[in-house]
Amino acid sequence: MTLFDHPSIASFTDLLMDAVCVVDREGYLLFVSAAGERIFGYKPAEMIGRRILDFVYPQDLEKTLASANKVLSGSPQLDFENRYLRKDGTIAHIMWSARYSEADGVRIGVARDVTERRHSESMRAALYAISEAATASPDLASLFARIHPVVQALLPATSFTLALCEPATGELSLPYSARPEGALAGRRLAEAESICRRVVSCRRAVCFGPAGAGATTFSSLGVPMETGTGVIGALALQSEVEGDAYSQQDRELVQFVAVQLAAATERIEMQARMERLAQYDQLTGLPNRALFSDRLQTALARARRQQSRLALLFLDLNDFKTINDTYGHAVGDQLLQAVATRLSGSIRDMDTAGRMGGDEFVVLLETVEQADDARQVAEKLKAVLHEPYHLAGLSLRRSPSIGWAVYPEDGDDSDSLIRHADHAMYRVKRGAH
Repeated sequence: MTLFDHPSIASFTDLLMDAVCVVDREGYLLFVSAAGERIFGYKPAEMIGRRILDFVYPQDLEKTLASANKVLSGSPQLDFENRYLRKDGTIAHIMWSARYSEADGVRIGVARDVTERRHSESMRAALYAISEAATASPDLASLFARIHPVVQALLPATSFTLALCEPATGELSLPYSARPEGALAGRRLAEAESICRRVVSCRRAVCFGPAGAGATTFSSLGVPMETGTGVIGALALQSEVEGDAYSQQDRELVQFVAVQLAAATERIEMQARMERLAQYDQLTGLPNRALFSDRLQTALARARRQQSRLALLFLDLNDFKTINDTYGHAVGDQLLQAVATRLSGSIRDMDTAGRMGGDEFVVLLETVEQADDARQVAEKLKAVLHEPYHLAGLSLRRSPSIGWAVYPEDGDDSDSLIRHADHAMYRVKRGAH
């Protein structure tokens, strides 16, 4: 009879809120007190005779083995914490105090369930981590990549997918999705997208138990990302564990993360919109005067270092005012948008088209081989922009006047190049009348 088989000792351990466990040197459970059922979800008889490591959450196996080896070497472990998978698949956070009994050749551990406390701490940690990520992330992709490990540290999340609703169309996009590679990767992604669509449609959390073929199963949890303006997206998690992977507490935690993430997403999107308004022309979407000037300064610095050429084209539309006077400003705006589209589509990716204001546009040509390249591009653009514009049931044609300047022949700084190209444009315009 072992110490824990004695009736008085067994009765005493039954009264404890903490569970008492006895493990032999090989790691097999010899005794589990009655409190073990409340903590681990298994009746003591279901645990005795099995390896204690069989119940440990997989990600905590390594540190659990290290702690067990310390106990076996004679170093008691106080307040060691790890996670266990309960019988229903949920996770229990356990605080252990353990020592080795040389006389009996066993490890004796007292397990305290600290899941509730860790849940509260996780809520605070998630709030802090998301707040820090929102501050440090320059864009949404960086934000989502930072949030994934935060969630993964809190609860099972083999796959992590984030969906956002397009404000204009309501269409769902998946800006971030992380999942294990393998034969089921495509299936996981399709399942996650389906969950996100369902969440956005019903505007509430959804949870599915394990589903799969053979030995591979996964549970899914989806929650809405909601702000004061409504549901802006969804967060979907998938986990490969037996039983129900996600408890009610897990759902509450993920919903809390989703609310904070939605607020952070809204802030970053607002900041991006504000930055775009400050850098891009609202009508045409082209870089405005300030952004174009920055790009010109950068290109000039590069040209000086590389001792290369660049060219600047300045253009406006002849008799544009008559379009507004005859057909109205709405048609005039459509014409400017069409000109911007043709300009952007007629230059290299490395080059930049911008709008200075009104019907005045500029084009930066980087790394031109010779000064005459600017003239050739100007002729090409003149032909492209002179083609008819079919707008509002009308067929309009407007020819541009284009002037150009080349660095370093026509100036060695941005002001002198713009001034030279502007004057050249007006000489062309006067010659056209």
